[in-house]
Amino acid sequence: MRPLPARSFSRHLVAFTGLLMLSAPLARAADDDAPKGPAVTVLKVAKSCFSDIVEATGTIIAREETSVRPERPGLKVTEVLGEAGDTITAGQVLARLALPEGGTLQVTAPVAGVIATSTAQIGNFASAKGEALFTIVARSEYDLVGLVATTDIRKLAVGQQATVRIAGAGDLDGKVRRIGPTVEPNIQQGMVYIGISSQKRLLLNASGRALIKTGQSCNVAVPLTAVQYSSAGTVVQVIRRNRVETKRVEVGLMSGGNIEVRDGLNEGDVVVARAGALLREGDPVRPAMGTAEAAK
Repeated sequence: MRPLPARSFSRHLVAFTGLLMLSAPLARAADDDAPKGPAVTVLKVAKSCFSDIVEATGTIIAREETSVRPERPGLKVTEVLGEAGDTITAGQVLARLALPEGGTLQVTAPVAGVIATSTAQIGNFASAKGEALFTIVARSEYDLVGLVATTDIRKLAVGQQATVRIAGAGDLDGKVRRIGPTVEPNIQQGMVYIGISSQKRLLLNASGRALIKTGQSCNVAVPLTAVQYSSAGTVVQVIRRNRVETKRVEVGLMSGGNIEVRDGLNEGDVVVARAGALLREGDPVRPAMGTAEAAK
């Protein structure tokens, strides 16, 4: 192989050196763009709807109780056909009483419902002015009489749907029927009546809890773990070009481990699933896409 002339060799050397000089900034740029720093789990911000829930705790009462007595005095109970807890129909025979002059009188239910209490015992006397033989929860309609924080009363309105949770009875559908006009001054709580219609036998004076849906809001949402609270405000750590950016946000309702973000984030933004003090503004990171369930 013939050696290159000195002049030609110089030209090739200059060209090669130029290529090296041009490629150096490109290599540095590629290095800058390459992921580095700690690995972090990230999530894409998505839209979600949240229900505004007001909680009321209280006891179960009969919305309307009907007392059952004979219309005349001096009658003796000879047969009892209904007991506390029975579901009955209007006109159903509950007891038979002996008349002083002979013969019997039938005591019937004036309304359908559930027998709440019964004092009827064979051999006992009954009268129109004495203790009721039976009390009936008319039409099987109950109320949860609950207390609500004063700050939440303004959110309530008649007709709002509620889920009523009673130990031993599970979840029942309810509706706001009445809102008390005053507030208990010592505890700063108001009264709300949640109507319940149930075929289940509910125990009067049992404790219960109502979750009243007062509204709904749809916005972007992030896991609670993605939000940090500090003296500087509420912030979320967003990842852009593999670096941390701290964004101030306005948060709203919470549900199921997620929180509504009303301002500060857009759908599709990538956020750190578990924000922490170890990550600071501008830090490089190696993001790994995770799931919202894993962040909880």
